Amino acid sequence: MTSSLRQEFLLDPDVIFLNHGSFGATPRPVFESYQVWQRRLEWQPVQFLGTDIAAYLAEARQALGSYLNVAADDLVYVPNATFGVNVVARSLQLGPGDEVLATDHEYGACENAWLFMSRERGFRYVRQPIPLPLASAADVVEQFWAGVTPQTKVIFLSHITSPTAMRLPVEAICARARAAGILTVIDGAHAPGQISLDLTAMGADFYTGNCHKWLCAPKGAGFLFARPEVQHLVEPLIIGWGWGEGRTFTFGSDYLDYLQYPGTNDYAAYLAVPAAIAFQAQHDWEVIRAGCRALVERAIGRINGLTGLPLLYPEPVGDAYSQMAIAALPDSIDLTVMKKRLIEEFRVEIPLIRWNGRQFIRISIQGYNDENDVDALLAALEIVLAGEAVGA
Repeated sequence: MTSSLRQEFLLDPDVIFLNHGSFGATPRPVFESYQVWQRRLEWQPVQFLGTDIAAYLAEARQALGSYLNVAADDLVYVPNATFGVNVVARSLQLGPGDEVLATDHEYGACENAWLFMSRERGFRYVRQPIPLPLASAADVVEQFWAGVTPQTKVIFLSHITSPTAMRLPVEAICARARAAGILTVIDGAHAPGQISLDLTAMGADFYTGNCHKWLCAPKGAGFLFARPEVQHLVEPLIIGWGWGEGRTFTFGSDYLDYLQYPGTNDYAAYLAVPAAIAFQAQHDWEVIRAGCRALVERAIGRINGLTGLPLLYPEPVGDAYSQMAIAALPDSIDLTVMKKRLIEEFRVEIPLIRWNGRQFIRISIQGYNDENDVDALLAALEIVLAGEAVGA
């Protein structure tokens, strides 16, 4: 992590940005690639959207497929992971007597997709509690599997949870689910770019992720992967020219045709994903990630030392988190007041989270962050926590 890498990003230099996890941040060369694609579209829209888009998207899928170790034609670009979850939730033919099993750590927007469909079709959406502090990966598998019943038809899990920043053992759960004949749907919103991914080895039936978060692609770039054996289950979320006899757009399979071209759109964010992959490769991102992970661990230790509250992860931490983690905050803290003070008085952008009646601070460390950012956070927290304690 160096100041030169910070200069590669377009972030406000007056803000200490410790919230990469929410929406990501795009480096200058990747943003420039994004704008090149937009200009190419505007130069000849009919040629671009009427003739060339299929080849452009195929090339972009190939780059992403190589990055994720899956066939390019098993991927489609979508705006974000929430969109991908909606595609699957609406496609699967679930009904009364069926259950979708998830944890109580899932992202609210994606939960809403399942809850909406459960009310429409009569199946149950079940949240299996995974308590904090987090247990070992093997224990988490057993805690989660205790929620499986003969009615469980789908397992829905976050790879890395949003509210609690936990990396769940999805590989082991996917293998067990496959043996039991249960479909798996993984929300990988926070995974691409933050951890190494091999979707073939993972074995999930469906995996949807964001490229605009930790992979640092432009906003609105995500993907949906489906194993070939389950692609016939997917239905179009939007009916367009890729559906029906005599399709105007043909990308090579029903799965691609149904999803890849919903109509006139700005596809530049998708087409800039290869530039994001190349940017991280050029900057030896494995080394960058390792440095970020070490800084996160030091930051969490310092926050726990300040609050006197215990670690929320197993010890040793292992791979329970990577570049994003949480620390507990006192129950007496008013999160709204604290958030306002951190950004307005100290220019620190960081999320404060309320989950299952508990309060946390979630820190994200990306390659543009360094120890000075953590120092500034701790200095601000010390002042704000002392003020809140006096106010209490």
